[in-house]
Amino acid sequence: MRLRDKVCIVTGASKGLGRAFCLKMAAQGAKIVAAATSGGVDDTVAAVRERGGEGLGLRVDVSREEDCLAMVRQVVEKFGRIDVLVNNAAVYYGIGRKSFMDIDPAEWDRVMAVNVRGPWLCSRAVFPSMREKGRGKIINLASEVFFTGSNNLAHYVASKGGVVGLTRALAREAGPYGICVNAVAPGFTDTEASRTMVSRIENYDVAPNCLKRLGTPEDVVGAVLFLASEESDFVTGQTILVDGGRVMH
Repeated sequence: MRLRDKVCIVTGASKGLGRAFCLKMAAQGAKIVAAATSGGVDDTVAAVRERGGEGLGLRVDVSREEDCLAMVRQVVEKFGRIDVLVNNAAVYYGIGRKSFMDIDPAEWDRVMAVNVRGPWLCSRAVFPSMREKGRGKIINLASEVFFTGSNNLAHYVASKGGVVGLTRALAREAGPYGICVNAVAPGFTDTEASRTMVSRIENYDVAPNCLKRLGTPEDVVGAVLFLASEESDFVTGQTILVDGGRVMH
């Protein structure tokens, strides 16, 4: 198993990509810490346990420093260490498309607080534990929209650009301690959140893709598994696009 006994934190783990990451990482032997603000995290942990995995569910608002620090304390108390952090939590569900002129400043601030401040705070919280043992993997979820400048999503696009920049900066600072920091940038993927962005998911235009189909959560998990495993021990500061070839980077 690629992640046998690795302690892996996944934020935004109540549904969609976050839940898919938890289940696949557990199947590869990882001990899963599923973190989210909603009760759906309990369903994720239940699904991990039903498949024979070990899981811990925590209610965490990643935009709050005290929540991130408390999360790390509980994980270290239970498992003794942290091997992998997947910064998946993001404001995306239901935000809808609107002109940058029509975005409420409070909504802009909330998107930035969760999507950029959140990965920074979580990375900051796990860093001492990873530094102490001289290795670790931090995986941030960016998005294809950073490369395309997707229309009428200025706050979300800007936040995912911030994730790419944060990934590169943290890779520089964390590298001397044996910690790899990378990002995965999915294209439009068939999740509960994505279905709030279009009237019919079946009508999403896949013509620009090299692979003429819509992505699924299962398409994205492979890149995360690779970056979480020892197979990527000499990969850091990178952003891997998983979008069926819509963008080439």
